[in-house]
Amino acid sequence: MSVTGYFGMRNIQGLAPDILPPAGIFAGTPALFRIRIRNLKKQTTSFLIRLECPGSNRVIFPLLGGESAAEQEIALTFPVRGRASIDRITISSPFPVNFFTRYWTFATDCTFIVFPHPMENSPLIDGIQGEQQGNSAHLNRGLDGELERIAPYSGNEPLRMIHWKHSARGEELLIKQFGLLSATPLIIDPDSLPGRDSEQRISCAAWLVMQWTPLRPVGLRCGDRFIPAGSGARHGALLLTELALYGND
Repeated sequence: MSVTGYFGMRNIQGLAPDILPPAGIFAGTPALFRIRIRNLKKQTTSFLIRLECPGSNRVIFPLLGGESAAEQEIALTFPVRGRASIDRITISSPFPVNFFTRYWTFATDCTFIVFPHPMENSPLIDGIQGEQQGNSAHLNRGLDGELERIAPYSGNEPLRMIHWKHSARGEELLIKQFGLLSATPLIIDPDSLPGRDSEQRISCAAWLVMQWTPLRPVGLRCGDRFIPAGSGARHGALLLTELALYGND
C-alpha cells in the first residue's frame, strides 16, 4: 500500500489543468469547451489521468509524457443567461493498481458570458423582412465596412486595399474586401417585443440580433441604455452580451 500510494500520488503530481470557453455560449445549448492538461514533470510520464469539472463528464488521458500537453473537448450546458464561471477542475487517477483513486482539485478563473437562448418569432421576422424588401436594401462591397474576406487583386481596386502581408506569402496580389450595408438601421427594444415574459422577449431579441447583424445595421435599446446601430460579428457579440446582462447587473 505504501509503494502504490507513493506512485499513485507521484502520477498526478506536476500536472496543470486549464479550461478554455468557446466564442459563443447560449443558454440551454451545449457548448464545446476545450479542457487542457500539461505535464510539468521533465522525464516522468503520467498514466490514466481523469479530468472533471462541475457539470461535465470525465475526460480521460491514457498517457501524458513528460513536459507535454494534451487537450480534449467537453460539452457543458448553462441553463440561464448572464455571467458564469467554472471555479474548479479535479484531477484523479486509479494508477497503478486500480485499488485506490487519488485526486487533487485545482481552482480556476474561467469566467464568461452566457448569451440568451435565441427564439424565433415568425410574424415579427416576416414583418422585418417585408420592411427590408420595401427599402430595397442590398449588400455591396465598400471601403469602410467590416473585413469580410481576402480576394485576388483584379487591377480595378485602389492600391490601399491590397493586403501586403498576405500577398507576400504567395505569387499574386491579394486585396481586402469590406462590406457596405445600405439599409435602414434596425433598432431592437426587447421590452417592446411580443412574449409571455421578459426572458422570452430577450430570447426573441437575441434571435433578431443573430439574424440581422450580418445583413444590416442593428442597434439595441435596453431600458435607459442605447447601443448605436452597427453590423458584423463583433457588433453582434456586443449586442448579445448586453442582452445577456440586461436585468442581471
